[in-house]
Amino acid sequence: VQLVESGGGLVQAGGSLKVSCTVSGGSLDAYTITWFRRAPGKEREAVSCINTDSGTTFFTTPVKGRFTITSDNARSTVYLEMSNLKLEDTATYYCAASLIPYCSAHTESGGERMLLPMEINYWGRGTQVTVSS
Repeated sequence: VQLVESGGGLVQAGGSLKVSCTVSGGSLDAYTITWFRRAPGKEREAVSCINTDSGTTFFTTPVKGRFTITSDNARSTVYLEMSNLKLEDTATYYCAASLIPYCSAHTESGGERMLLPMEINYWGRGTQVTVSS
């Protein structure tokens, strides 16, 4: 299975950008697709995911209300549409595929977490998103 991201670039704060993740070598609906990002000097973090079989989506708090995730199974592609971009959204964005059939799991403290990197089966190489002031 291969994942290829595209669509990254330079955008001004407040602007929008749509990145894509195309999956080959496997059926998109067999995987949960998660978008991670890694900003300079920071740890990798998950921001959004979709399970195209169930239609379930999830967003982390920093991006909720600003990012949208959709899929086109015919094109085997997942899209992350980012709007009202902030300087802190600057990062390399990676898409990742997991055989785990859900986007998030409950934690012992009663919260909810997205899939962890250790739960990912396949990774893309990333696409750079830079937000300028």
